Amino acid sequence: MYITITPQKLGTNFSQSSADFVDYLEKENQGLETQDMEHFFNQYSDQIPAEEVIQEIDGNTAKLKKVEPKFYSITVSPSQYELRKLQNSSEDLKRYTRELMKDYVSSFNREINGRPVHIDDIKYYAKIEHQRSFKGTDWQVKENQPYATKILALKNEIRNVQEGRTEGNISKIKKEIAKLERQAPHQQNGKRIVQGMVKDGNQSHIHIIVSRKDASNSVSLSPGSKHKASEVEMHGKRVKRGFDRDQFFEKAEKTFDKTFAYNRNFAETYKARKDFVKDTNRYFAALMKLPANEKALAFKIMSKTGLPVVPSIPVSQAQVALRVFKRLRRGAEVVLKSSSIGI
Repeated sequence: MYITITPQKLGTNFSQSSADFVDYLEKENQGLETQDMEHFFNQYSDQIPAEEVIQEIDGNTAKLKKVEPKFYSITVSPSQYELRKLQNSSEDLKRYTRELMKDYVSSFNREINGRPVHIDDIKYYAKIEHQRSFKGTDWQVKENQPYATKILALKNEIRNVQEGRTEGNISKIKKEIAKLERQAPHQQNGKRIVQGMVKDGNQSHIHIIVSRKDASNSVSLSPGSKHKASEVEMHGKRVKRGFDRDQFFEKAEKTFDKTFAYNRNFAETYKARKDFVKDTNRYFAALMKLPANEKALAFKIMSKTGLPVVPSIPVSQAQVALRVFKRLRRGAEVVLKSSSIGI
């Protein structure tokens, strides 16, 4: 499970309207019949028109400055292992979203009219998508990049030969390109993985647009707060503030596990991924204590999510393996930042 919470920006400025983002989320509906489309929904309603989403989000920004986020995007990406537990991706993820947003509001250290934030206090709209494409930041694309660079250079060489600028054997160059295409370490259906290629398999995930202001348009609720839980004096009153992101991510996992009877492996937990970067010793110690079958699954999961791991780690060489883990950790930080603000 990877969850990102992002304040929507256009360059260095925060988006003043949700229109562009809503249009982006409508892309999968293009060319589909009405019954096949995925519609926006919230806690209580289905099939909400895109125009209504824009109107409601854009009209709920009282007293927010141009330099402040007007809304946040939450993206929830279940793993292939988690998706296998779903009977119906669309309906199951919709049900999960509604429980997830209860976890979201409970992670605020805020009060509205003297009571904790309730699900009815937030204004959000969500949409299920079923396709994903490889991005330039994906580890498969990055590890294929040296081959892509060489292939591009060879294609330029062919062009120069065809246009008479240089001499060369085009047939030989094409064979070298074909060889590099096969040698690239990450393939999908026999083709080198490149940026923009549609990913195979079940890629269902959730996009959520949540207003910065509460439903009454009077209270600011920012999941981007740097404070987990504190109090500050405002206008002579003590006011609670903060959003506990760690709590939210951990609750999101527990809610998924409870909802779909999912048995989460150590390597899939938010805490484990966080420890991998921040406290390798603790991560490694916990990993080595797992039963053999769970440890084997943990390594399999890690390799599929892009974490660089050692193929096998003999217990007798634990200290050597730990040093290797610490070196690998440096290259894994970008992958593990998925569960964070601003990615």
